[in-house]
Amino acid sequence: MFSDRGTWDVSPNRLSRLLEKKEAKGERILNLTESNPTRAGFHYEDDKILSALGQPRTMLYEPDPRGLKAARGAVKDYYRKLNRDIDLESIFLTACTSEAYSILFKLLGNANDEILIPRPGYPLLSFLSIFEDLRPVAYPLKYDAAGGWSTDLELLRALITPCTRAIVAVSPNNPTGSYLKESELREIEGICRRHDLALIVDEVFSDFPAEPQPEQVRTVAGRSGALTFVLNGLSKLVGLPQMKLGWIVVGGKPHLARPARERLEMMLDFYLSVSMPVQHAAKTLLSGRTAIQKQINSRLEENSRFLREGLSRTGNCRLLQREGGWYAVLEISDAVSDEDRVLQLLQKDNTLVHPGYFYEFDREGFVVVSLLTPVEAFQAGISRLTARFGRRSK
Repeated sequence: MFSDRGTWDVSPNRLSRLLEKKEAKGERILNLTESNPTRAGFHYEDDKILSALGQPRTMLYEPDPRGLKAARGAVKDYYRKLNRDIDLESIFLTACTSEAYSILFKLLGNANDEILIPRPGYPLLSFLSIFEDLRPVAYPLKYDAAGGWSTDLELLRALITPCTRAIVAVSPNNPTGSYLKESELREIEGICRRHDLALIVDEVFSDFPAEPQPEQVRTVAGRSGALTFVLNGLSKLVGLPQMKLGWIVVGGKPHLARPARERLEMMLDFYLSVSMPVQHAAKTLLSGRTAIQKQINSRLEENSRFLREGLSRTGNCRLLQREGGWYAVLEISDAVSDEDRVLQLLQKDNTLVHPGYFYEFDREGFVVVSLLTPVEAFQAGISRLTARFGRRSK
C-alpha cells in the first residue's frame, strides 16, 4: 500500500524512550539541543510583527509562482546590504528551506541519481533526497586544530560518478559551523563546471559569524560561474521559523541559469505554497532583523565563552573551532561510546545533548550542543557534562 520512501525504522530509540519516561514523570530536563528561537527566551517585537501580518491587502489572493514582487524585493534588499545586486527574476520564494531542497532535487535529478552532501552534517538532507528517489552520497569535511574544518576536495572529486547531479554545501555548516572559503568555493565551482553539476548552497546560518576570516564566503549569491542555487529564509535569519518563508536565488552562466529559472517557475506554479500574509510582511520582517540577531549573537557569544572556560579546566575535552552558526562541537577523549554518554547524562544528570552519530561523525567521541540554549540552563548542563566526563588537566 505504501511507497518505499517511508520504510525506515520509526521505532523510538533508547534516548527518546528515556526522555519520554522522564518527561512523563515531570522531571526538569536541561535541554542543550534547543534550536527553536521562539522557545529560547528572546524578546520579539510582537506588535510590529503581528501588524505586518495583518495588512488588509493580505485578503487578496495574488498567485505568482516566483512570489510577490514586493517580497522578492525585500530579499533583493537583503543581498544589497551584502554588496550583491541580485536580479529580481532570479529570486524564487518557497515556504521553507526544506521545500526548496525538495523542489531543487526534483528539478535536477531522476530516480537513483546521486546528490553529494557534507558529512558531518544535518541528517535532514539525506531524508529529503530519499523522498525524491535520489541517493544521498556523503562527502567528508576534515578537521585540523590549526585550520579548522574544510572540504576534503580530493575525496569529493573521487565520489563523482555519471549519476551525480549536484553538490550541496552548507555555509556555515550544521553542526561544524564552518563557512566555505573563497579558494575552496573556486575549486568546487570548477568541479561543477567540469562535470556539469549544479551547486546548492544553504546559507541559513550565514548571518551568525563567530570568527570572521578574510577567506570566508558570506554569500554565494550573485556569482556567475557554475549553475548555483542559494538557499536562505526567515527561520534563522530573523528567528521566526513559524513564518514559513524561504527562498532560492538562481545564479550561474546565463545559458544555465535561464532554463533553470524557467523550469523552477513552472514547478513552483504547481504548489503556490507561500502565504500572502508572510509575503506582504517580508519587508518589515527582514528590515527588522538586527534587533533579534543582536540578541541571538549575544547569547551565542556568552554560551561559547562559558563553554571554552569550562572545557579548558579538563584534560580530555576540547571545543572544536566554530566560525559561525548556532551549534558547538565538543570532542571528548575517553572510552565511553557516544550513545552511552548521552544516555548517562540524561539518566543521571537530566541533561540532554546530541551524540555525534546524529550528525554522522565518522567516529566516536563527539557531542553537539546548541548555543541558543538559555544561559542558565546551558551553564548548568555544561557543568554537569564536564563533572561527569571531564578529567582535570594537570
